[in-house]
Amino acid sequence: MNITWYGLGCFRISERSYPTVVTSPFINSEKEYTLPHRKTEIITLPTPHDDCRHIHWKGVRGQPHIFASPGEYEVGGLFITAIGSYRDNKHGAQRGENIIYTFHVNGISLCHLGDLGHLPTQTQLETIGSIDILLVPIGVPGGLTSTKAAEVISMIEPHIVIPMHYQTPGLTSERRPLERFLKEMGISEEKLLPELNLSTRDIPEETEVILLQPKS
Repeated sequence: MNITWYGLGCFRISERSYPTVVTSPFINSEKEYTLPHRKTEIITLPTPHDDCRHIHWKGVRGQPHIFASPGEYEVGGLFITAIGSYRDNKHGAQRGENIIYTFHVNGISLCHLGDLGHLPTQTQLETIGSIDILLVPIGVPGGLTSTKAAEVISMIEPHIVIPMHYQTPGLTSERRPLERFLKEMGISEEKLLPELNLSTRDIPEETEVILLQPKS
């Protein structure tokens, strides 16, 4: 599996012989980042939309399946579970709804928490299930604090954690810095990877935090 980060909550997730996924593509105002200019079969959105047929993202090639509501889906052998949640801890009263996505492909399970703003419920945890790779928001104002993000990680117990939605150079949207989260996780040294390539045999036994460099 290849995981490439494009900034904020946008990742390109690809595995040979399976559909390619792009998560949370940017809106037009976020010009500091560039979407992947490659063919995409699946797009997942972090907030519910009633009609996605006319949404278009500049640079995304192909005619992808677009998912923006809770449910269970399957495209080309890639299994997706979309779980309803909230962007705040007030049942969405302040920041609205959120969708958590889990992806199961070729023996690897990945969970994208979207803009989650609360601790997951027991029902949500059971639906998320056993996760190898967790993409967790750590810097969204009004969302998870670094302490809460660490608590979510301990509840899900993934093997790999990739933080997202934090302040990066050139980003004009307001986000909290990465350092607070690293301190909470007891990490003193930053080491950025341009992308992550792994197979089932590369999954560590203990939880490991991996930092990705946003791709321009």
